[in-house]
Amino acid sequence: MNGAESLVRTLLAGGVEVSFTNPGTSEMHFVAALDKVEGMRSVLCLFEGVATGAADGYGRMAGKPASTLLHLGPGLGNGIANLHNAKRALTPLVNIVGEHATYHRAYDAPLTSDIEGLARPVSGWVRTATDARSVAADGAAAIAAARTPPGQVATLVLPADTAWNEGNGVAPLPPVPAARPVADAAIDAAARILKRGEATMILLGGSALREEGLALAGRIASKTGARLMAPTSNARIARGAGRVAIERVPYPVDHALAALKDVQHLILVGARTPTAFFGYPGKPSLMTPPGCHVQTLATPEQDLIAALAALADAVQAPRNASNVPPVERPQVPRGGAVTPEALAAMLGALLPEGAIVCDESVTTGRGFFPMTRAAPPHDWLQITGGAIGLGMPLATGAAVACPERKVVNLEADGSGMYTLQALWTQARERLDVLTLVWSNRTYAILRHELAQVGAGNPGRKALDMLSLGNPELDWVKLAGGMGVEGRRAATMDELVRAFRTGLEAKGPFLIEVVL
Repeated sequence: MNGAESLVRTLLAGGVEVSFTNPGTSEMHFVAALDKVEGMRSVLCLFEGVATGAADGYGRMAGKPASTLLHLGPGLGNGIANLHNAKRALTPLVNIVGEHATYHRAYDAPLTSDIEGLARPVSGWVRTATDARSVAADGAAAIAAARTPPGQVATLVLPADTAWNEGNGVAPLPPVPAARPVADAAIDAAARILKRGEATMILLGGSALREEGLALAGRIASKTGARLMAPTSNARIARGAGRVAIERVPYPVDHALAALKDVQHLILVGARTPTAFFGYPGKPSLMTPPGCHVQTLATPEQDLIAALAALADAVQAPRNASNVPPVERPQVPRGGAVTPEALAAMLGALLPEGAIVCDESVTTGRGFFPMTRAAPPHDWLQITGGAIGLGMPLATGAAVACPERKVVNLEADGSGMYTLQALWTQARERLDVLTLVWSNRTYAILRHELAQVGAGNPGRKALDMLSLGNPELDWVKLAGGMGVEGRRAATMDELVRAFRTGLEAKGPFLIEVVL
């Protein structure tokens, strides 16, 4: 077998069963191997940013890596934004990038570039294969690297001749290290803080935001009175009735400062000290108040669940303690205009059990959490690295990972335009994704940012650069052109009817929500 086939067989043996692809000439032997080897699902994406974002969504929900297949440096360049998001989400992902044949690089052909240099800022592990007989071992090493806790992007650069020359068979997977344990000293220090009874917040990230971690944190909070929060952006949060509800650190700096102003102690569990997304004139970068003591219980690389369990024991939190007060689902909104408050009520009233919410709402969705906390149990995925254009690809990958669950994509119109090609992949693969596009026809977040940075009173040129009108986007036609049925809703009654139709549909469905 050639190197490409040995690599595909190694990927399958290592649990990598899906490849999100946008290949070119140098990857054709890999493409042929995908066809020859049974068991690997190949998902074609019309843009590299869709492939990398879909691999991110798959990894978040499957708990194991998918692979990408990208074409040389420019193909990697097109996918970098969503690799950045995947890196920030700590997603396990095997990123395969084709390269010129080793002997051809010396001639500086038009597509020659520094692929490793492009890959390093968005990868935790990078390697270029050197020959066909070692490429399977390189692939096995990439899988192990991607799966190393808490998860990372592992980029394997694949020169064309390492794919077409004779390979060396399937390579065994190297040992994957377990998450590192938390030192007793860190548990004791956090317990001492909690026992003091001073204003303390526990900031939870990573796997601590899954159901088991939230339940442990809820026990600790019930015993000690500590507040629980999550970072502004999170890879995945377990939410819904019967689960510990948690709010996020607000995005706007002033709101975040207000939320944390009384915190004397901040205990980090798989999270970082809250930081503003940007520097603003006259405003701090860190959101913690002056004098706040920050204590790390566990870093993302450590065993967060074991750390929370040990901390619960250290503060003698009762095992039957509940931090889940009963909350009623909101009523389905009737009549009136579409507002963010009405949208939140509709989602809270109608989200189905087991839904996967992929949220790239940006400004529209900042208040969605309170009204959706009593919806049936569901998972909530967010854009993590701030690079917009993730929502539709993320939903695509989540639907591939969990075909039995309804995926609901909450999408800002400006962000959606970055990667709307994902709709075509959803139609081609018949993925069960319901997309709601918040059509306010503006980059609303940038209007807010223009004021925050003190850029002065904007004139017509500045405002035009933030507008998505003239001409107005028609999302129903755009969806139709991608093979996805679409509806437009301008009132809450129209939206509720369309949302119910989309929930009942089996396959992709889009609603343009006119705001």
